[in-house]
Amino acid sequence: MRTVCFYFQVHQPFRIKPYRFFDIGEDHHYWNDYLNRLVIRKVAQKCYLPMNSLLLELIEKHGSKFKVAFSISGMFLDQIEAYAPEVLESFQRLVATGQVELLNETYSHSLASLKSKDEFVSLVKKHQQRIQHLFQGYTPKVFRNTELIYSDQIGKMVAELGYDGMLTEGAKHILGWKSPNYVYSNSLAPEFKVLLKNFRLSDDIAFRFGDNTWGDFPLTTSKFVSWLNALPKEEPVVNLFMDYETFGEHQWAETGIFEFMKYLPEEIFSNSNFTFSTPSEVLASLSPVSSIHVPTPISWADEERDLTAWLGNDMQDEAFDRLYELEKQVRSTCDPELIRDWEYLQTSDHFYYICTKFFSDGSVHEYFSPYDTPYDAFINYMNVLSDFILRVKQAHESRATTLTKA
Repeated sequence: MRTVCFYFQVHQPFRIKPYRFFDIGEDHHYWNDYLNRLVIRKVAQKCYLPMNSLLLELIEKHGSKFKVAFSISGMFLDQIEAYAPEVLESFQRLVATGQVELLNETYSHSLASLKSKDEFVSLVKKHQQRIQHLFQGYTPKVFRNTELIYSDQIGKMVAELGYDGMLTEGAKHILGWKSPNYVYSNSLAPEFKVLLKNFRLSDDIAFRFGDNTWGDFPLTTSKFVSWLNALPKEEPVVNLFMDYETFGEHQWAETGIFEFMKYLPEEIFSNSNFTFSTPSEVLASLSPVSSIHVPTPISWADEERDLTAWLGNDMQDEAFDRLYELEKQVRSTCDPELIRDWEYLQTSDHFYYICTKFFSDGSVHEYFSPYDTPYDAFINYMNVLSDFILRVKQAHESRATTLTKA
């Protein structure tokens, strides 16, 4: 028997409102509440509610034979609590079936693993506590880092936190001749297991499904299962990792994406020897075939599968460095509002919007960005960061004055 491992990433950032130079020192609320609520409500109707309903229907129909996994960012949980509580309830119903696994990640969907171990650990623990609070004490066993970012050192850091394994991209420049359809281990912590995304089959659903210029359009369940059956029989697991917004948002309902997902399990059960497993089940049942050596971080993004979508130009690097220079100062204030804004400002999306890539990858970046240009995104972010720096400085001055008087 071989298995399919479906994992969905669920995330929405807190988008920053238009913030002018003249707002610095005057306006300390950075978030575009109207747009954030609008996006959550829109995507709830197009994706989250209908897809959650469909998954619940599939679980009720197929029982323990069908299962999936989610990684749900803290940013997303904060927003659905505020703007769409019915979405949170629908996720809670799914998890309560016992057929849905939740993974852990950084609470603010941040890039902290690249900059600060202390901040990374803090955000991982905060996210775990959030999941436990909202899902009846559920404790994730598997980790998914922001943007599937992984390296040997990051994997070792996650292993030290007690997780069984971690998900990442099956990048060609890392795998070489190897297949992503096996379990691997971290080269620095051999007991720590790594699951690799089969990006070709994942992207056939996530990116190419509704593209009528694609040579394999239309993608039917029978065609997809024939591709699974064509894989070498000794390869035990196919990891299908994708954004949850694939369903109904990136691929509109009119493309047939919901019908595809509705009938895919039955097609797999009837015409293949594949089952469905959660990441934890895969890690528990399969031994690593070898270690995977990743000295430089990889991610899911763009042709390069590296970090250049977030840290690929001088503007991104400046914003990133200026932000993390504040870490110790912010944490030492113990100010809940400052810490909240600090965490929200770490969200990887803010740096993604500043990407200046063009051609095929550039169109993907434009699709997700609320800004006209990357330069607009940079100026807006740096204006906010300038005000935030002033607030941190004022908090320390106020604290020093209070201690002097005492």
